[in-house]
Amino acid sequence: MSAQALVLDFGGVVTRTLFETHAQTEHVLGLPPGTLTWRGPFDPEHDPLWCEMQAGRISERDYWMTRTREVGRLLGEDWDRMETLVRRARGADVQAMIRPQAVHTIDAAQAAGKRLALLSNELDLFYGAALRDELPLLARFDVIVDATHTGILKPDRRAYALVTVQLGVAPAECVFVDDQWRNVEGARDAGMQAVHFDVRQPQASYDLVLQLLGLPPGAAPSARPPPTG
Repeated sequence: MSAQALVLDFGGVVTRTLFETHAQTEHVLGLPPGTLTWRGPFDPEHDPLWCEMQAGRISERDYWMTRTREVGRLLGEDWDRMETLVRRARGADVQAMIRPQAVHTIDAAQAAGKRLALLSNELDLFYGAALRDELPLLARFDVIVDATHTGILKPDRRAYALVTVQLGVAPAECVFVDDQWRNVEGARDAGMQAVHFDVRQPQASYDLVLQLLGLPPGAAPSARPPPTG
């Protein structure tokens, strides 16, 4: 039996990562091309801080707070909120950060009558509460659970339980998608079907999600290649 609910992480899964949009960030902030050299999963060998996070020695929030402060200092400013990095890096075009494959999958799941949920560790903390009004896509989710407000971070089993209770479905009926292995493993421990989202291969990742939902895979009509910068 195919899953009846789709539970997505937000950053990296629904949105393109900041690693993928360095060229845009440099342009918006007026930084010389090539200034931002940290590339996380795209070049872990040259991003030791990312490796520290993957090894569990620092948290994901620690990683992004460090990068936030670094970029602020490049501009001679003191940035002490992660949302400042996102807001300043993305500019006014909020829609441009959304993966077309995510929209295609959400469209297909909703058309098939699947329940939709977001489970994020830092949706409002990282992107700002105003995003909910600026991004119509978020209104399509039946449930949004954000640890910014609950204080319960993935991979804590309670975070996944908050979603399944609000959706009114059993864990086994949910497909959970996240780009961090620890959160995927947490979902599996909580009884969910789970997909590790490879930010380097978004289409292949979403094809697997659609398969678990009992839906046909296929490229998003509006898909475009990622930037090379």
